[in-house]
Amino acid sequence: MQALFPFHLAFFVRDLDEARAFYGGVLGFTEGRSTERWVDFDCMGHQLSLHLKADLQPAAGAGLVDGDAVPIPHFGIVLDMPHWNALAGRTRAAGVHFVVEPHVRFAGQPGEQSTMFFCDPSGNALEFKGLAALNRLFAI
Repeated sequence: MQALFPFHLAFFVRDLDEARAFYGGVLGFTEGRSTERWVDFDCMGHQLSLHLKADLQPAAGAGLVDGDAVPIPHFGIVLDMPHWNALAGRTRAAGVHFVVEPHVRFAGQPGEQSTMFFCDPSGNALEFKGLAALNRLFAI
C-alpha cells in the first residue's frame, strides 16, 4: 500500500454554528482556522473547509450500490472496525438520521465492508466505511 496524504475538501454549509456543532460536537473533528465566512476542520487527518452559503440547496441524487440508494455526491472516511463502530454508536446516540443505516455491504465478497450514510445539517451527504483489514480497500 502506498503512502497516504491528507486531502483537502471545500464545500458549502448554510450555517457555520450549526456546522460547528455537527462536525465538532457530533463527529468529534477538531476545529482549525476560521473567519466569519468559513471554518476548517481536521477530519481524521484530512482538511475540510466549510464555506458559508446561507441559501444553499443540497444536491439530490442517488446511485444504486448493493441494493442501497446512496446519495450522490458524498464523501467520507474509510475506518477500521473499532473506529467505525464507535462512530456509528456516537452518531446514533446523537440522534443523527441515517440515509442508509449502518450495515455490512458485499457480504462474503473480497470488498466486504460496513457502511453508513447520513447528512450534515446542510444536506451534505457523508459515508463512513469500516473494513476488517484496511489493505482490502481495493480488493477485487
